[in-house]
Amino acid sequence: MEDIEVDELKERLEKNEKFVFIDVREAYEYEDDNLGAWLIPLAQLPHKLAELEAHKEEEIIIHCRSGARSGNAKQFLESKGFPKVRNVLGGILAYRELEEED
Repeated sequence: MEDIEVDELKERLEKNEKFVFIDVREAYEYEDDNLGAWLIPLAQLPHKLAELEAHKEEEIIIHCRSGARSGNAKQFLESKGFPKVRNVLGGILAYRELEEED
C-alpha cells in the first residue's frame, strides 16, 4: 500500500477515522511526545504478531520519529502477510512541523 503523508494523517485523526495506529519508537520517546498510537517498539514487533493478527485485514498506519523505523516495520509486517500497511512519511517530526504551520 502507498505510504501516507502527515497532512492526510492529521486530517484522518481529526475525523476519528478507523485504522490501527502504531508507534514503533522507544518508550522514552513516546513519553516525551506521542500522537496517541499503540506503542510497539520496533524490536518488540515480532513478539506482537499474535496480537496484531486480529487486525491483519485492517488498514495499519505506522509512525516513528522520522519514518525510517516505521518503514522497516511496514516491510516486516508486509512480509508476514499484512496487506494494508502504510508508513507515515517524515514521522512525528514532520507531523509536528505541519502543526506549527497551521
